[in-house]
Amino acid sequence: MKKVQKRETVAVVGLGKIGLTMAAIYASNGFDVIGADVNQAVIESVNAGISHVKNEPGLDELVIQGHQNKQLSATLDTKTAVSQADIVVVVVPVLIYENNDVDYTYMDAAVEQIAAGLTKHTTVIFETTLPTGDTRDRFGVRLEAVSGLKAGTDFFLAYSPERVYSNKILSDLKKYPKIVGGINAESLQRASAFYKQAIQADIIEVESTETAEFAKVAECVYRDVNIALANELAVYASEKNVNIVEVIQASNTQPYSHIHSPGIGVGGHCIPIYPYFFMKRGLSEGLAHLAREVNDGMAGRAVKEIDDYMDGLKDKRVLILGLSYRENVKEETKSTTWLLVDQLKQKQADVFVHDPMFTDAETKKRALTPFSLTEEAAKEIDVIIVQAFHDEYKSLDFGWFTQCKLVFDGRNALDQHAVKKQGIAYKGLGL
Repeated sequence: MKKVQKRETVAVVGLGKIGLTMAAIYASNGFDVIGADVNQAVIESVNAGISHVKNEPGLDELVIQGHQNKQLSATLDTKTAVSQADIVVVVVPVLIYENNDVDYTYMDAAVEQIAAGLTKHTTVIFETTLPTGDTRDRFGVRLEAVSGLKAGTDFFLAYSPERVYSNKILSDLKKYPKIVGGINAESLQRASAFYKQAIQADIIEVESTETAEFAKVAECVYRDVNIALANELAVYASEKNVNIVEVIQASNTQPYSHIHSPGIGVGGHCIPIYPYFFMKRGLSEGLAHLAREVNDGMAGRAVKEIDDYMDGLKDKRVLILGLSYRENVKEETKSTTWLLVDQLKQKQADVFVHDPMFTDAETKKRALTPFSLTEEAAKEIDVIIVQAFHDEYKSLDFGWFTQCKLVFDGRNALDQHAVKKQGIAYKGLGL
């Protein structure tokens, strides 16, 4: 039997950008929180009251507050943290292999430790995006097998997907309702009651963990398909000499039109990954597959267009602006830069990468050639590709690039007139 406490204790398993933020929010709303992670540096940072997650507005202050109030701590010992908890929230990555099959390596290891520390009456909630059915049929079954406890009676099991955006996690938690599903009525009630206090946001209760799991992946598939549509329209707009940006702005004034923006590719932990949770589990054909093909093909299409314009890219010095998968974040998972680099090297170009979020050493560690954004170095560049439009690039002086022949704006973010004024050709997506 658990020791009676003044405040309920939450174990947050996985202290990445989502996990740490959630842990800090729970602490600020009256819970004692123990974070568990496999990274010693993360544990030391949290226990010193320092957030290892950067560029997340408001998080530094919440971590300091939780530390000072002795309501937020961290440990490498997941089993012990779980054994002390009333609620366990799991935010451990589930990824995909190169062949796009689901990779459970990290989650399976975490679940083993959770199961070993699980005690009666604990509520376990998975927040990591999962294939439909995994909470109940994969992880619930394993929790029962190791702990000897029965899900839904001895302990309670729920799923509630994170629905937030890097750099906006705290504001997004207030903006978007929290979807919650349980394996039975009591699991749903307990998880829902926890979130009402822990994040103080609107709650959408759905009929099962499967419904909640499906809803999160469906969101990602919708965005992927919509972006693919925008990319197809952008390509066609170019053929018709039509400005796709104006088209989208005009079309979206109709309330049933929600066309996204085209782009040189789709990156990050979500959109390029989670559609495979359907596609590898029975959704064998259709729009989800076509969207992945279209969006991952945009990098090759861009390089072909650049190659044609330059009459070949052999020995040309090409600068990619942005290693991150999107603007103003330090995260290169599934970044379009990787696709661009592969395509450009096949054309025998000399490829350089600049990103203000990464040091030169970090860029080199990723087997890329870093570029110093100076006036002298800029004189040697033949082609620029805008891949992630960080704030730093808003003031970039294209007058430095005296030998540059072409700027390919993969995000339609630049003032094309400012580029052309320097005698540099400009190409965008559907512009």
